[in-house]
Amino acid sequence: MSSDADAPVDTTTASVEELQAQIQALEEEVSDLREATDDGGQKSMTIIATKGTLDMAYPPLILASTAAAFGWDVVVFHTFWGLDILHEEKSKNLKLSAIGNPSMPMPNAVAALPFMDNVATSMMEKKIKENGTATVEELIETSLDMGVDLQACQMTIELMGYDENAFYDGVTTGVGAATALQHMAESDVQLMI
Repeated sequence: MSSDADAPVDTTTASVEELQAQIQALEEEVSDLREATDDGGQKSMTIIATKGTLDMAYPPLILASTAAAFGWDVVVFHTFWGLDILHEEKSKNLKLSAIGNPSMPMPNAVAALPFMDNVATSMMEKKIKENGTATVEELIETSLDMGVDLQACQMTIELMGYDENAFYDGVTTGVGAATALQHMAESDVQLMI
C-alpha cells in the first residue's frame, strides 16, 4: 500500500493543510490495515496430536475443549498413533506406557516386565474413575459438541490402513499436512503434543 502519506513532508515549509492531509491519509491507511487484519477478535489454536497412549490423549482434548469454551476456533490434527484417539474402538483401549516415563512411580527395570503397561493403565483408569475425570470418549464428544474440528491425517489413514468409518461421527477425514500447516500459520497458538 503506497499513499501520499509515504512521501516525506518537509515540516518547515509545509502548510497546516498539507500536514492535516498527511495525517488524514495516515489515519485512513491505519484503518484499512486494521480492517484487513481484523478477525473479529476470535482467537484460534491448532494442536498436532501424534501419540495414542492414554496419558497423551488427554492434553490435546482438554486444551481443545477448554479453548472452544472460550470461543476459540480450534483444530486438532491427529497423525500417526494420534489417530487411535479418534478411532471408536481403539480409543476405549488406550494404554499407558510404563517404560521410559520418568514420572512413573516405578523403575524402568520393573516397568519393562510383561504386562506392566496393563497394570499402569488399570491404575490410571481407576484414578480417572475415582476422581470423576471425563473419559477420552466423553472429551471427544464434548470437543465435537463445542465445535472443535478433530481432523484425521489422510496420509496416516492410508498408511495404517484405517477405515474412515471407524472414527467417531463428526471427525473430519481427508485432511492433508498442507491444510494443517495452513491452519497453523493462521493460528494464534500452535501446539504439538
